[in-house]
Amino acid sequence: MDAIAMRPYVCFAVREDLQPRDGKYPEIMDDLEILTGKLEETWAMFERLRRLWPKQESVRECVVPIGRRVYVIGDIHGCRDELERLHDRLAADWELASAKGCTIVYLGDYIDRGPDSRGVIGTLLGPSPIAGAERIFITGNHEQAMLDFLQAPESNPHWLDFGGMETLASYGVRRSAVGSRGRQELAERMAEAMPESHRVFFESLAPYHRIGDYFFVHAGVRPGVSLDRQVPDDCCWIRGAFLESRQWHGAMIVHGHTVTDQPDERANRIGIDTGAYASGVLTALRLEGNQRSFFQTGLSR
Repeated sequence: MDAIAMRPYVCFAVREDLQPRDGKYPEIMDDLEILTGKLEETWAMFERLRRLWPKQESVRECVVPIGRRVYVIGDIHGCRDELERLHDRLAADWELASAKGCTIVYLGDYIDRGPDSRGVIGTLLGPSPIAGAERIFITGNHEQAMLDFLQAPESNPHWLDFGGMETLASYGVRRSAVGSRGRQELAERMAEAMPESHRVFFESLAPYHRIGDYFFVHAGVRPGVSLDRQVPDDCCWIRGAFLESRQWHGAMIVHGHTVTDQPDERANRIGIDTGAYASGVLTALRLEGNQRSFFQTGLSR
């Protein structure tokens, strides 16, 4: 029986030697009232404890096409060294693979917070760590915030407050050197400092990508909306409604955006943002057939 449906019930036998007064048994009624109160207190405590002990979720079996191995890399955030170390591990792993085809999916947030955003983009635009691999680049909220700032800096200043200054510095743009025109001048200097290939990269990022039973996106999806009708703003920014949802979205959602100490495997989603810029741990998910495994810089699973 479901614990929610269970309620405490108590049966009482009335002693034959007791005589009612005014049709009642006062001693029993007093005891019953006290016991009922204690039972209600106990039940309320049980309900509170039950909410603190969430039901264990089983992870659904999903597959990628036969003969293909997929690597998915979480939020990089300007950590070029961690990205290159992870690339080396994936390349070594691929040498032992029996799969014929390989896809590498990057989940966005390549820039901001970490020390070398420009270097990260240079690495991503360079040769693939696995020769011949298909590479898919998803857009993150930090890339979108940067593009918004460059287009209209006075209307979109928030980018500077959550990592944008580190990205500006990596492109050689210093806030201290900016004159009276403030944000507008920062945006203009950034646009001048950014190589054309980097600008094209940022503007060509995909909102999401699907392979087999997996759907790759930066932040998540809007529950109740079909995957092919997800809007870019949700794909880049959503949190609460997605993270709290237990419904099946039509595919296993693989996402970043929300930092956890270790990969977060649920029945309907897998989160792989392990906060590389703060922890030094950059995570990749490997998918082949119905199997999953993880690679991490500085750790192994």
